[in-house]
Amino acid sequence: MQSLTLPDRGNLMAGELGFSIPLIFVLSILLGVILYIFGSIIAPKVKKKPEKLAPYACGEDLPAEKLQVNAEEFFIYATYFLIFDVVAFMLATSFGEPGFFPVLFIAVILVASVVLFSVRVRRVEKDGFDQVG
Repeated sequence: MQSLTLPDRGNLMAGELGFSIPLIFVLSILLGVILYIFGSIIAPKVKKKPEKLAPYACGEDLPAEKLQVNAEEFFIYATYFLIFDVVAFMLATSFGEPGFFPVLFIAVILVASVVLFSVRVRRVEKDGFDQVG
C-alpha cells in the first residue's frame, strides 16, 4: 500500500502564491485604495452650495415637518416578524423530536398571533380605521 504525503507548505511556488488568503486580502485592500484615490483625482470639482446640500425627495424639497413615523405600527409588524422567524427556526429544528415540542411551538405561534390580532382589532374599533401604510 502506498502512503500519501502532503506537500511541504514552507516553499510556496509562484503559482500557489496567488491562492494565499492574506495576500488576496492585502491586494484587494490595496486595489480599493488605489481606485478611491484615482476616482477622487478624476472626479469633477464642484462648489458646495446650500441647494446641493439640501435634502430632497423625487426632485422636490422635502418638508421635514410632514414626515411622521408611526412607531406603534412598526413594532406590531416587527413583533409579527420576530414571532414567525423564531418559531419557524424552532419548528424546523424540532421535527426530529417526539411530537410534544412541535405541538408546543405551534401553540405558542397561535397564542401570540391571537393576542396580536386582538390588539389590531381593538385599534381598528377605537380609531375607526386601520392605519396601515
